[in-house]
Amino acid sequence: MQYIYKYSSPLGGMTLASDGDAITGAWFDGQKYFGATLKGERREADLLIFSEAAAWLDRYFRGERPGTLPAIRLEGSAFRMAVWDILRQIPYGQVVTYGWIAEAIARKLGLKHMSAQAVGGAVGHNPVSVFVPCHRVVGSGGSLTGYAGGMDRKVRLLAIEGHGVVQKSADNFSITRKMFNFAP
Repeated sequence: MQYIYKYSSPLGGMTLASDGDAITGAWFDGQKYFGATLKGERREADLLIFSEAAAWLDRYFRGERPGTLPAIRLEGSAFRMAVWDILRQIPYGQVVTYGWIAEAIARKLGLKHMSAQAVGGAVGHNPVSVFVPCHRVVGSGGSLTGYAGGMDRKVRLLAIEGHGVVQKSADNFSITRKMFNFAP
């Protein structure tokens, strides 16, 4: 049995999923890949894990450092799990590039090269938005590329964490406060 919970964020409704013990999904309603990990029977429930997750999100959206994450359980291919593990390590207020993650994965696997596009695919399929901070991944030079929840939400999430964002054209954004000093 899977359980779901509706959370109202300042960026729109979110649906949280749980197996009863941990958060297994968090999506902005209507985002790309919404509910990708929801399989089989599910029902709305008011579980302790959802109360913990909602309290964490409340602090986050108020612009506070939200503290310890609620329990999270991710499932995916070995490659996606490796990418999501790096995402979980990106500190609040910092960003890294897709290329940087690709280099880190290549080093970890003993490869000469890893595709930044493959990393982008894994980042985009992150099933636990905000908690696993895929919004903290940017393109080379600080350009804002892709976010399953929509570019406007990515801009606002980065702004919550203290990043300035400049819109250069209708679909071209870049971050003005770069912090690429993170090293897992």
